[in-house]
Amino acid sequence: MNQQEIEQEKKSLYHPVKIGSLELDGNLFLAPVAGYSDRAFRSVCFDFGANFAYTEMVSAEALVRGNKKTEFLMRRAPNEKFYAVQIFGGNAHTMEEAAKIVIEQTSADCIDINCGCPVPKIVKTGAGSALTRDVERLGEIVRSVVRAAKNSARPQIPVTVKIRSGWDSEHLTYKEAALAAIESGASAITLHARTRAQGYEGKANWDFLSELVRLSKEKTGGIVKIFGSGDAFSPQDAKKMLLETDCDGVMFARGAMGNPFIFERTRTFLLTGEDFDISFDEKIKAGFRELALLVEDLGEKGACLEARKRFCAYARGVNGSATLRRKIVQAESVSDYRALFSEWL
Repeated sequence: MNQQEIEQEKKSLYHPVKIGSLELDGNLFLAPVAGYSDRAFRSVCFDFGANFAYTEMVSAEALVRGNKKTEFLMRRAPNEKFYAVQIFGGNAHTMEEAAKIVIEQTSADCIDINCGCPVPKIVKTGAGSALTRDVERLGEIVRSVVRAAKNSARPQIPVTVKIRSGWDSEHLTYKEAALAAIESGASAITLHARTRAQGYEGKANWDFLSELVRLSKEKTGGIVKIFGSGDAFSPQDAKKMLLETDCDGVMFARGAMGNPFIFERTRTFLLTGEDFDISFDEKIKAGFRELALLVEDLGEKGACLEARKRFCAYARGVNGSATLRRKIVQAESVSDYRALFSEWL
């Protein structure tokens, strides 16, 4: 590969992305992760280079009923340049009404529809991965949410969809689901290239992602963007996904837990071919930044309980991490955490 080809590869791998009318600076995203991608974590990820982030999934039914917790889940972090609210539900009318509420009550730049969650309590309501078995209803839901956006005071808000490969290996419906979403007005589709049956186990099949990229180019000329999710745990993984599938962007989920630095590391790696290490001191300081934000939102007691799993993630790989994690899960106050990590602060 000559220098010109190398420069072209660098340019093509990390680049701005347009989702409908929304123009993003780059193509490295934080996925919607239930119980994790609250505004505290999203804020820290933006500190370390995320270009776009999604809220935890928000119940359309709860939104329509006026549940206060859903309002909390949709709050924007002060430093979030762009963010999307992800909603889920199995009824098109309810999803349309929920989308109206999102637009009216938040400053979200995008609405994402969850058509991939494999959790039984979500699936049994006809939402999440259940929609992979009913692509006609999936299309109806997308049309309803798009209609809500177009008829709102902010008609430029794009609607995106996150799907899985299918229900199981015998029922791979990602192409049909993607076509239904495209034909119903979606501006982008994210594929988590596992089936509902796989959950979070096994290997994501990026060949399916390549197929969706080709499908979008054939049907939309590439206007509908295709993003990849699944098995992106390092800058090297992200580069491999982009090269092998030609997808428009990479969505980090578990790869960002305890590792918000993955965004800046990946951007640097895609542009220069160089990676860099994060010291344990830096990891713990990021953890305390996250803890401070959690305290603002949840109060000290709630924040410290929530931070246990997060500090356990930040502590992965350090010498004596098993002992440290046993102490972390007993922490009940900010002072407890400061005492635990005093030598690194």
